[in-house]
Amino acid sequence: MNWQLFGEVVVTLFVIMDPPGTVPVFLALTGNRRPAERKRAAWQAVAVAGGVITVFALFGRTILDYMHISLPALQGAGGLLLLLVALELLTGKADQPDTAAAGNVAMVPLGTPLLAGPGAIVATMVFVQDSDGGWDYLALGLGVVVVLLSIWASMRFSVLLLRVLKESGILLVTRIAGLLLSAIAVQLVADSVRAFIAGAG
Repeated sequence: MNWQLFGEVVVTLFVIMDPPGTVPVFLALTGNRRPAERKRAAWQAVAVAGGVITVFALFGRTILDYMHISLPALQGAGGLLLLLVALELLTGKADQPDTAAAGNVAMVPLGTPLLAGPGAIVATMVFVQDSDGGWDYLALGLGVVVVLLSIWASMRFSVLLLRVLKESGILLVTRIAGLLLSAIAVQLVADSVRAFIAGAG
């Protein structure tokens, strides 16, 4: 197996998907749910992220070309979606129990576009394009699995913080997560606009 490619995949996706960085967002979105629901949300988010990455790794270029969608457009759409979620966290709307079910939260925004966002999708597509043969694909697949498992572990064991933070702490984490998420969203949109300008220039 190509261990060098494996290491490159793990490091690249770990930096992009940022497992520790998902903890405050996960706590903010699932802090008011039962422990069983939070555990299920962690698994669902990882499963959705893995599914999205796999689909784009196999058919990403074909899908985007068929629908005439550029990578900057995908990046901008992901940024706008994250911005909507960030505004809900900042204004307190996400604290309302009837705003979304745990499964919906796990799929959007946790599974995608937060975890399986434009950065992770593009990086995986590039790795697939540069791979040569079955052993490279095996290394790529194992690298993705390792990163997804680290994300699951971060979210799964982050619930231990709930016992320390209590309700007021969760409220603080929610607001901080909203601020960080809004910054990520603005950066995605800004990168998208910059790519459009560079392409037009």
